Amino acid sequence: MMQSILEQFDQIATAHPDRPAIDELGQVITYGTLQAKANAIAAELAARNLPAKAPIMVYCDQSSLAVAAFLGCVKAGHAYIPVDTHAPNDRLLAIATIAAPALVLATVPLPVELPVATVTPGELAAIAVSKQPAPAPSLAPEDNFYIIFTSGTTGEPKGVQISHANLSSFVAWMASFKLPAQARILGQAPFSFDLSVMSLYPALTSGGCLTILPKTVTDDLKALVTTLETLPLNVWVSTPSFVELCLLAPTFDGAHHPELTQFFFCGEELTHATAAKLLTRFPQAQVFNTYGPTEATVAVTAIAITKAVLDQYDRLPIGYAKPDTGLTLVPDTTHEDMGQTVGELLIEGPSVSKGYLNRPAKTAAAFGQNHGVQTYRTGDLGVIAADGLIFYRGRTDFQIKLNGYRIELEEVNHYLNGAPMVHQAVAVPRYNAQHKVAQLLAYVVPAAGPGSRELTQALHDYLATVMMPYMIPNRIVYRDSLPITANGKVAIKALIEEVNAS
Repeated sequence: MMQSILEQFDQIATAHPDRPAIDELGQVITYGTLQAKANAIAAELAARNLPAKAPIMVYCDQSSLAVAAFLGCVKAGHAYIPVDTHAPNDRLLAIATIAAPALVLATVPLPVELPVATVTPGELAAIAVSKQPAPAPSLAPEDNFYIIFTSGTTGEPKGVQISHANLSSFVAWMASFKLPAQARILGQAPFSFDLSVMSLYPALTSGGCLTILPKTVTDDLKALVTTLETLPLNVWVSTPSFVELCLLAPTFDGAHHPELTQFFFCGEELTHATAAKLLTRFPQAQVFNTYGPTEATVAVTAIAITKAVLDQYDRLPIGYAKPDTGLTLVPDTTHEDMGQTVGELLIEGPSVSKGYLNRPAKTAAAFGQNHGVQTYRTGDLGVIAADGLIFYRGRTDFQIKLNGYRIELEEVNHYLNGAPMVHQAVAVPRYNAQHKVAQLLAYVVPAAGPGSRELTQALHDYLATVMMPYMIPNRIVYRDSLPITANGKVAIKALIEEVNAS
């Protein structure tokens, strides 16, 4: 019988208590210390006689205390809800209202009073060093392990419930990539972003070390470059947008980081240009492109991007489904595009969530069952080749029409980012008073030098060679950088709001 996530962690902590578990910019927390903190927090939670299996909100930064709080919650039989310190007050209140947590654990001071009993950062720190034995574990496979809130189409966040069985399926799959022994894995994503799970639990169940790169560093390019030069890493986990930022540093290469041998990307499309540059910089490393929504536990497909893959595909595939998972196309949304069947991707398997917390209508609209196996309609368009290789083709809900032509913004973005004179770019629609798209703009960060009329002409000439004329943006807006969300993605929604503010 497979060991639970907690059993795997406890076994390593007991056998190797002095092994590094978390590195916060040189401040190392061992497995033994992390286990003791988690056990003490679990004992305190058990003593409070909270409603059985009620979730607990953890308002947290990227710290070892946050990880101890997560493990403590689960050891006490409660799912945790990670909420990032950069979340707006309205979002905090909305999550507290929708989730109705039994308690709030705060690793840093809350910016707003919540209608829930709260353990302050000082109290939590004191509890964590009280050296109490953990209660007997009571987590069943179907019980929630964590709940991550994502954005909702109506503005109300949706809490994705991830069970212990869901997480176990994902972690077992990650182990198949044969991570280096005692791997030092980058922990750059905030804990409220499910990409962080790709770093956290593969590390803690394999004896690795989560190497945290906090937002205070990633928001400062100079500090980021300086820190990267001294950061010992074996496994890199991030969005493509974040690694593109790091590639601006000339010392971010295999010569300066010979121990960095694996890259995992998820959360957004990995472009051909970024992958090619990365393989040039790190010729001995493995680069994995993965795909998956939060609702299916981080990622469900993967492919190693090699020179052969780059030579074969202009737009990179997102990989093959993990062995216990099936991806198919929803029949009633399929259509033909250049001889290929394109449809909405449907995921089924043991890593698919049971649904959204306390949102039955939203759950019923997206989740279902196929012969007893949980399914999820992703809203993502894809192509599945005869051999099972999957290609992402945009969103069902991120499509525009301009002058009668149907345009997928992701497709425009793909060609923009493939232009040699572009470092980063995104297409943004401008709407008229009738809510119809009147103009398509491109926000562009040039690869070299400032924007100019000559650069605009060169970009237009290039785009004319790779895309249909009606898809070419009507106007180019140059920026030194594009806004990035807390999750490391280009803040497209913020740019759309900016363009349409007037």
